[in-house]
Amino acid sequence: MAKIQKIKGVADLFPEESAKYAFMERTAREVFSAYGYGELRIPILEKTELFCRSIGEETDVVQKEMYTFPDRKGRSLTMRPEATAGVVRAYVENKIYQPGKVTKLYTYGPMFRYERPQAGRMRQFHQLDAEIFGASEPQADAEVLLMLATFLNKIGLEKLSFELNSLGCPECRPLYRKALDDFFNSINKEELCEDCQRRVNSNPLRVLDCKNKKCAELTKDAPSIPDHLCGDCRDHFDAVIALINEAGLVYTLNPRLVRGLDYYQRTAFEVTSGDIGAQTAVAGGGRYDGLVESLGGPKQVPGIGFACGMERLAMLLSGNFEEKLDFYVALVDQRAAGDALIFAEKLRKSGLKGEAAFVATSMKSQLRQANKLEVKKCFIFGTDEVENGTVTVKDMIEGGQESLPRDEYFK
Repeated sequence: MAKIQKIKGVADLFPEESAKYAFMERTAREVFSAYGYGELRIPILEKTELFCRSIGEETDVVQKEMYTFPDRKGRSLTMRPEATAGVVRAYVENKIYQPGKVTKLYTYGPMFRYERPQAGRMRQFHQLDAEIFGASEPQADAEVLLMLATFLNKIGLEKLSFELNSLGCPECRPLYRKALDDFFNSINKEELCEDCQRRVNSNPLRVLDCKNKKCAELTKDAPSIPDHLCGDCRDHFDAVIALINEAGLVYTLNPRLVRGLDYYQRTAFEVTSGDIGAQTAVAGGGRYDGLVESLGGPKQVPGIGFACGMERLAMLLSGNFEEKLDFYVALVDQRAAGDALIFAEKLRKSGLKGEAAFVATSMKSQLRQANKLEVKKCFIFGTDEVENGTVTVKDMIEGGQESLPRDEYFK
């Protein structure tokens, strides 16, 4: 019978690799909780309308990348391509909002996009996501950036680049859109890539973010977003910059940074690495002050957040992240198999972590296994131990060993 293979674009994460994800999740809980965030768990499946209304009908995600299908009643469902929309939906549906209340939430888990699989880009991928609702002040933007930097440093990543921009607001965006339209009317738009020829009319800001070299060259003289900010947006962005300067965060201003989702406005940011090939972005986010209202919530509830791509972060992590075991119970005489198992269970109940052999083999192979696991102690059950009711305790660090009555070890 033919074997069944995994679907293209997904991965099996065995202990050595999945330990990196567990390490990132533990660190995120530690760092995010220190900033007052609480964990929210949201569904993988959502109504398709949620992503069309939030991400944007004309974005690449909605147009080409979502896993969408009808359920048995004909309702259109989508496997979440990102987390922010689901977090906002939960926030609105459960009426978490209150006047003057600031809510901080984080979540993590698998996301799904139909893209061409490559290093750091999978069809099922994982994200860490953090969001603040109810704070429009630049201090919130600065805190989000500093928390992200703290998390990345805490997992051992320091050679990363922060890029920032301001995308304006509904007041100043139309003026910039007009300037951008005038620019595109002045160039030969047919020389743009196929996607950008479509974006010119539907979502012109995305043309600035195209990675196609020809498109980048054609748009190098396009008007700059920061040059068209209204006074309030300029003051807000200047205040964010002043705060992160004071905190010592190193960054660059990138006037072409627009992000790929329609809901962003004002502060937008991205974190990149030059060590993971073509897919350089490892985290990104920004402000989305109109998203809560667009999904049925009250007016004027601001929001800002970020997401980290865990596959890309995992590519940058080095070292072994599996939890170390404390002991190994070696079985040299099969008659002691039951005693060895019970002894190991007592060790675990005392707070230690370890393994016990099920099948008796040579002492040499058992000690080799103990060395491979890098345990501190090896407890040996052989013929002498069977006949005398003892256990031999070998110190795998110092090298000494002693024989003890089994119960005496726990006194």
